Amino acid sequence: MTATQATDTPDWGLEQLRNAIKAAGVALWTWNVDDDTFLMDTKGYDLWDVNSDKVLTFEHLSEKIHPADRDRVRAAFVATRAIVGPYEIDFRILTGASDVRWISARGQGDDVGIIGRKMTGVFLDVTGRKQAEEGHELLAGEMSHRVKNLLALAAGLTSITSRSTTTKEEMAHQLTQRLTALGRAHDLVRPLPSGQGKAALLGDLFAVLLAPYDDVGAFAGRIRVAVPRAGVGEAAATHLALVIHELATNSLKYGALSVGAGTLDVSGLLTGDDVEIVWTEQGGPEVVPPEGTAGYGSRLLQRTISGPLAGSLAYDWTQSGVLITLRVKADSLTK
Repeated sequence: MTATQATDTPDWGLEQLRNAIKAAGVALWTWNVDDDTFLMDTKGYDLWDVNSDKVLTFEHLSEKIHPADRDRVRAAFVATRAIVGPYEIDFRILTGASDVRWISARGQGDDVGIIGRKMTGVFLDVTGRKQAEEGHELLAGEMSHRVKNLLALAAGLTSITSRSTTTKEEMAHQLTQRLTALGRAHDLVRPLPSGQGKAALLGDLFAVLLAPYDDVGAFAGRIRVAVPRAGVGEAAATHLALVIHELATNSLKYGALSVGAGTLDVSGLLTGDDVEIVWTEQGGPEVVPPEGTAGYGSRLLQRTISGPLAGSLAYDWTQSGVLITLRVKADSLTK
């Protein structure tokens, strides 16, 4: 190796290291512990969204730290002077129009290692990782919430079904049907764009939940659904699924869907702040209004609609078939 080659090699190696640091998004910094001045490379100033033309101090820089993290970060930086070995702390900073960015500060502690009264370290932009972690935490919390709600609902359905059936086989059949209806409703609930929550379309909810009943009997295609295009939130979808299932089950037992020539028409419209859904059965057996105390299925309907859905349910026992009008508040459907 010639003298020229020996001299050039270190410069080439340093340039490669600089490129590696740049590619990794690493910002370099030094902090003078005596006069509090803080220096960073170009990446650091861009990361913090501060002007490199002015003298910067740690105190001035800390003003960019999120108020909830500021005292913790100041205390941690001071404490690093007494810590032997590497340290790391994550915190939020405010940039631009109050945009939040997550920063990870890493360095080597202990005053013994200070050269020229300056501490050194790096800043990393870990916003993506933190957002992913927050997303996982939210997902875990949501799943826990959903499971608890479904277990509570399943327990309630089990209690209601046990009181409205006479044999264990009948109870198992009805309970399975109700739980299956809930499962179909939850399958429809999907995240909406731009963080607008989760919802299913009202028409899809009716179509999917009524599809199994359309296959019963001699004629297919005897169920028609034409409702307003509206989003149904996760909780509302669960309750509405129970309502649809109970109405369809009653129709299959006693109404239009109990005979091959019977038809069901589900229509709807928006009236002010309300969504009105009309359930019309035609071609079934002669309708006879129920007498005496309402059954558990009817109580479940009334309690679900008047409670979680903040609505009302009205029956019109016409000779040609029952006509049921369901009216709910539009904002209750989005929950």
